[in-house]
Amino acid sequence: MTNPLNHPIVEQSFAIIDCEVGKHKLNAQEYVIARRVIPATAAYEYLNLLRFNHNAIDAGIKAIKSGVPIVTDVTMVKQGIRSLVAKTFNNPVIAAIDFAKTADPGKTRTETGLLKCYSQYPTAIYVIGNAPTALLALCVEVSKSKTMPGLVIGVPVGFVSVRESKQALTQLNIPQIIIEGRKGGSPAAASILNALLILASAKN
Repeated sequence: MTNPLNHPIVEQSFAIIDCEVGKHKLNAQEYVIARRVIPATAAYEYLNLLRFNHNAIDAGIKAIKSGVPIVTDVTMVKQGIRSLVAKTFNNPVIAAIDFAKTADPGKTRTETGLLKCYSQYPTAIYVIGNAPTALLALCVEVSKSKTMPGLVIGVPVGFVSVRESKQALTQLNIPQIIIEGRKGGSPAAASILNALLILASAKN
C-alpha cells in the first residue's frame, strides 16, 4: 500500500527493493527504516549495518509526537527532513552548525554549535550524519546529565573519529540508532528520521 506522504519515485524505489531484497533479520519497523536508507545510498548492506538500541524506534516516535525539537548537525540533514516534518508533526528543526558562527578553540564549528543546542534542548532528537566531533561532544554531555535526549541518530561517515564516536554512543543507555563502521552520512541520517516520521504518522 502506498503512503501519500511519500513521493511516487520513493514508492517505486520501495517496490524494487521489496522485490530484490534477500533474507534479513530486521523486524517490520526496522525494515521500514532500512528501506528508506537504501534508495538514498543505493546500498543493500544497510540491512546489516543498522543497529537499533534501547527501544529506539518507539522512543523516537514518542519524542516526535510530543513535539520536541529535532537538532541536526549540519544543514544538509536539516534540508533533507524539513519538508516531511512540515507535512507531519511540524517539530522545530534546528541545524547545530547555525548556532556557531565560528568554532570555539580546539573544537569544530559543528561541535561548538551542538554543545550550544544541547544546553538549550537536552530532550531533543539529535540527528548526526556528518560530524563525528559533534556526536562525541554530545555523548560527553549526555554522560554527565540526568536529562536524556528523546533519541540520538548517530550515523556520521568518514575515517577520522567515526567509529570512535559511534562506540561512545553505544556506551550510553539512551535510545539510539547507529550505522556500524565508517558508513553513514547526511542522506542516511535524513532518511532514518523521515522513516520515523512516517511510522509516527501511521500511529496517529
